[in-house]
Amino acid sequence: MTHFDVIILGAGAAGLMCAITAGQRGRRVLLLDHAAEPGAKILISGGGRCNFTNTATAPGCFLSDKPHFAHSALDRYTPDHFIALVQRYGIAFHEKAKGQLFCDGSARAIVAMLLGEARAAGVDLRMTHRITGLSKADTFRIDTDHGTFSATSLILATGGLSIPKLGATGFAYDAARQFGLRIKQTRPGLVPLTFGDELLTLMRPLAGVSLDADVTYLRHQFHDAVLFTHRGLSGPAILQISSYWREGPISLNLLPGLDAAAFLLDRKRSRPKAELRTVLAEQLPQRLAQSLAADSNRLADMPDRTLRTLAQQLQAWTITPTGTEGFAKAEVTAGGIDTRDLSSKTMQSTTVPGLFVIGEAVDVTGWLGGYNFQWAWASGWCAGEAA
Repeated sequence: MTHFDVIILGAGAAGLMCAITAGQRGRRVLLLDHAAEPGAKILISGGGRCNFTNTATAPGCFLSDKPHFAHSALDRYTPDHFIALVQRYGIAFHEKAKGQLFCDGSARAIVAMLLGEARAAGVDLRMTHRITGLSKADTFRIDTDHGTFSATSLILATGGLSIPKLGATGFAYDAARQFGLRIKQTRPGLVPLTFGDELLTLMRPLAGVSLDADVTYLRHQFHDAVLFTHRGLSGPAILQISSYWREGPISLNLLPGLDAAAFLLDRKRSRPKAELRTVLAEQLPQRLAQSLAADSNRLADMPDRTLRTLAQQLQAWTITPTGTEGFAKAEVTAGGIDTRDLSSKTMQSTTVPGLFVIGEAVDVTGWLGGYNFQWAWASGWCAGEAA
């Protein structure tokens, strides 16, 4: 049985960062993963260009049952730290919107950078290793289908349940339970919402139509693109609100920044013979305008109160999802290993010395736009500094 100072399970964003950090401190590090290739989620993120961080990262951009838990890690390893690493490797990048940083080229550059850092730090990376058993006596024992290893520190970095086709499993939660850690209920996060019956009849013919809107659920609101799909609604604003949504209605303002009633009444006065769908198409995608005004009434034939009611409906369209498209389409897993059982400074278990949990497996979920990668880098770095 080969002994290491640190064994990390999971060669994703958090696991790679943790391995690099621990290795740079002179620790003997083994990084294990059941997949054939490291960094699977990194490779597909951002349409293959990897939205690797967000310069606007702040604790308020994260969901957790313990809202301030992420503060320490995010303060200690910031977007500037990761940007400096990217720049050192000469990887070209750009800001797409709202602080979102993407590679100009392929996400493979980020994976190659991390693997280069890991090699330089002496990390022993072994892929296609399936874990068959975990235990702890004086040290941690990790049984695999390629042999048994031991370590002083064990770090769970195997992620959550989202995108099972990439190999996602509930391993981290099962391992945490084995060591007595609690789990907050998991659910799909950053995921399209589904609808049924009459709403779906309206939405399906509009599949592919996109527009900017304000989407509100309870006290949470996001302004971004909304996309109609064959199953309901997607797009950045919907993905953002989905992480908060549990049940009940959401509200969409399809004409944000506009006084819709004043607009329609002004058009009635200035162009009374214009058809409603023509006027709506000035502010909405044409297919959506045609769907909303299928009867094609002239404005002159519509009472002012009818136009005001329509305006109110367009700016507070209240609809109730039937569910989400599930973990298969979710970008992240909300919920996870209870932060009450972890140190916010080191990510170490408060009850099992030497056991750490990082990344998506923890009950910390970022907004869309590079926040979850920044959490992976920060939590991985903190554990790597402490292990």
